[in-house]
Amino acid sequence: MKVLITGATGFVGSEVLKVVMQQLDTAVCTYGSRPPASFPVDNTPVCTHVIGRIGALTDYSHALFDVDVVIHCAAQAHVMNSSTDSSNDIYHDVNVEGTLNLARQAISANVKRFIFISSIKVNGESTNYVKSFSQASTPSPEDAYGRSKQAAEDGLRTSVANSGMELVIIRPPLVYGRGVKGNFCSLLKIAKRNLPLPLGAIHNQRSMVALDNLVDLIITCVTHPHAANQTFLVSDDEDISTTQLLEMIIRAAGKSPRLLPVPMSWLRLAGKLTGKQAVIERLCGNLQVDIVHTKATLGWQPPISVEEGIKCCFIEDKEGC
Repeated sequence: MKVLITGATGFVGSEVLKVVMQQLDTAVCTYGSRPPASFPVDNTPVCTHVIGRIGALTDYSHALFDVDVVIHCAAQAHVMNSSTDSSNDIYHDVNVEGTLNLARQAISANVKRFIFISSIKVNGESTNYVKSFSQASTPSPEDAYGRSKQAAEDGLRTSVANSGMELVIIRPPLVYGRGVKGNFCSLLKIAKRNLPLPLGAIHNQRSMVALDNLVDLIITCVTHPHAANQTFLVSDDEDISTTQLLEMIIRAAGKSPRLLPVPMSWLRLAGKLTGKQAVIERLCGNLQVDIVHTKATLGWQPPISVEEGIKCCFIEDKEGC
C-alpha cells in the first residue's frame, strides 16, 4: 500500500506521517512546499516528497503515482491582515478548489480512499442551544473557514458519487498536544506563570481532541472497511468545563491552580463592555461533540484521556506520552 499525506509539516499532518511510518507497512509520499523534517535526507522508494502547493490548477500526478490512500491534512487555517473578501478568496482557493482538484485527480489515478480532515466548524461554533453536534446535524458554519470546509465536503461527495474512490470525512474540534499553537498555546504559557485568573466558576461543557486520539482515528480510517463513505466526528469522549481544563493544565505545569470564582454572568458583562464578547463566549460557551456514530461504526475508542493528552503538551523532544 502507498499513502499520500498532504500538510505533513503541519501540527496534525506531521504526527500522522510519523505514525504511518511507524505502524503501517506502506510506502509514503508527502506533498507540500517543503519536505517534513522527519523525512530521510534523500528520497527512498518508500519515502518520497513532491514539492508543490495546494491549488485549483496544480498538477498532482507525480504525488499521486501508484497511491492507494490520500490523507488530506493540508488547509488554509488562518488568514492574517487581509480584508474579508480576500480572506474568503484564500480559503476558497486552497480549502475548496485545491481540495477538489486533488480529489478529481485522485479519482483519475485510481486512488482507493480519500481521507479529508475537515472541522467541527462545519457544524457551527457552539452548542448553547442544542445538546451536541453529531454527524447527522445540519451544517451551520459561521465563518469563512467553516464555510470553506463545508463547501469542500459537499464538493467531495459529489465528485466521488459515481467513482470507485471511497471518501472519509473527519471533523475534529479543538486539537491539542505536542507543539500546539494558537489559543491553546497561550493557555499553556499562562499556566506556567500561574497568575490568578477570574475563571474559577465556568460551568460550561466543551469537547476537544488530543492529537494522539485524532491521529489514531485517522490511521484507523486508512484501512477500516466500515469507514468508507462516512463522516466521523471525533473527540476525547470526555467533555470538560473551561475551569476544569485550566485546572488540568496548571497542574500539568507543576503548579497549584489559583482560579477566582467570578460568576459567568459577570464575565459576559465584562466582555460586552470591552467588546470582547467573542473571546468570553469561547471561554464560557458550550461546544459538545457526539461521537457515538464514530465509536459504533469503527469499534473505536480514544486511546488516551484528556488528562493524559494535556500532559503530552508539556513533553518536549520525546516520543509519545
